Amino acid sequence: MLNLAILLEESAVRYADKEAIVFQGRPLTFAQLNGAANQVAAGLRQAGIRQGDKVALSCANLPYFPMAYYGILKAGATVVPLNILLKPDEIAYHLQDSEAKAYFCFQGTEQLPLGQMGYAAFSQVDSCEHFITITVDPAAESPYEGSKTMGQLMHNQQPVDDTVQTRPEDTAVILYTSGTTGKPKGAELTHFNMFYNARASVDLFGFTSEDRQLIVLPLFHSFGQTVQMNAGILAGATTYLQPRFDPQAVFTSLKEDAISVFAGVPTMYWAMLNFKEGEQYTNDIRKSLRLSVAGGSSLPLKVLEDFEARYGVPILEGYGLSECSPVVSFNHLDRERKPGSIGTPIWGVQMMVADEQGQPVANGEKGELLVRGHNVMKGYFNKPEANDSALRNDWLHTGDVATRDDDGYYYIVDRTKDMIIRGGFNVYPREVEEQMMQHPAVSMVAVIGVPDDENGEEVKAYVVLKEGQQVSNEELKAWCKEKMAAYKYPRHIEFRDALPMTATGKILKKELKAEMATA
Repeated sequence: MLNLAILLEESAVRYADKEAIVFQGRPLTFAQLNGAANQVAAGLRQAGIRQGDKVALSCANLPYFPMAYYGILKAGATVVPLNILLKPDEIAYHLQDSEAKAYFCFQGTEQLPLGQMGYAAFSQVDSCEHFITITVDPAAESPYEGSKTMGQLMHNQQPVDDTVQTRPEDTAVILYTSGTTGKPKGAELTHFNMFYNARASVDLFGFTSEDRQLIVLPLFHSFGQTVQMNAGILAGATTYLQPRFDPQAVFTSLKEDAISVFAGVPTMYWAMLNFKEGEQYTNDIRKSLRLSVAGGSSLPLKVLEDFEARYGVPILEGYGLSECSPVVSFNHLDRERKPGSIGTPIWGVQMMVADEQGQPVANGEKGELLVRGHNVMKGYFNKPEANDSALRNDWLHTGDVATRDDDGYYYIVDRTKDMIIRGGFNVYPREVEEQMMQHPAVSMVAVIGVPDDENGEEVKAYVVLKEGQQVSNEELKAWCKEKMAAYKYPRHIEFRDALPMTATGKILKKELKAEMATA
């Protein structure tokens, strides 16, 4: 038997009075967090939630998230974390598709009225029976008629409760993919998938109870959820939560809370490097921060080198995806680190770079990255056709183009769907982006393919310049022409003040492509 909530239960015994979560200066011990999760579990069972039921959760990085998350698991149910930026129709789709029976939803703020949007979505889905508002004030009444608050659900419930015993192969979490192609799909991750990925993360980063980690990555996303929240709880580390990424708030916490471990996506590291006041924190960061972790998308080599040079802390880059719980590979602390590489597989996981027939290609050759191991999902929930496509011959087909070197280190070249075919030649956007980032005036780049009558597709670059820097379109194009093969360099360059991003900090290339389609 195995229930992912054992992570919290064991730490609540070992580190009962130690701070588990700190939010805005207010601490919550491991015993208190476990007790609150027990109350949530008891309230859910009283409401009729049974083992195997799906319970959705929309909540920012607040202590209420782990309370509800582990409470749902303790009740034997499956957690369905939702992106807090979804609109009502999108939320309704996720509730319907996941067959959610109950829905925890944070009330939100004036800028993001999540509760209103969540209730509007809930009202569209007859199969979802319970709407539970997470109010800022736990004692507040529900703003929605006929629904309970999380505080009311927990009221009069005992902080000591028996966790429902689930099997390792039972679904613990359904994580929805970002839906870059078609509707989002829910990856079914088992208790064993999630437990062992948290265990692997602890081993990878040398997490201990002495660590103090800062979480700015959204907890609804696999990176923040597994690599930080679950791993931190397992290790007995203290976690400092911030509801969203803000460079000033991050630097303040790194200094005042003596943070030892920080994780972020590439755009966060980019923003920190470009934050004017950041350099004044250099000495403080060097004293406490022992490790930085990067994932979510490929980290430009220039960003990695500049960050490490300024703050003197290594950035370990790795690779993962929701379908793999999410960690697949990393640059390990006890092995050679290769900047620009996603490292080697974690223990018990195999990777292969394959051709279109699923056969391995030679080292140095490009192919699709395939994965198999204890981290791979059961499948997409109620999506047999998608499973037939993604899970073939015991391998998960990731859709990422990769290479492998002679030392067994892997490198992501690009997404298969992002590859540009110009005049019969394959152009990998990341390769162009990395080169353009070397220009002294360029801060950030996103490259896509655009329709072209002569070549089929043409290369277009969206460029954000560094503050105070200038370069003309023609000057930058000429520079690219000198640095890249004739079929690679961008014929179209557009300067932007900013690039569209997801809630997790990934550049939304699909929005840039959509602009081109409607232009």
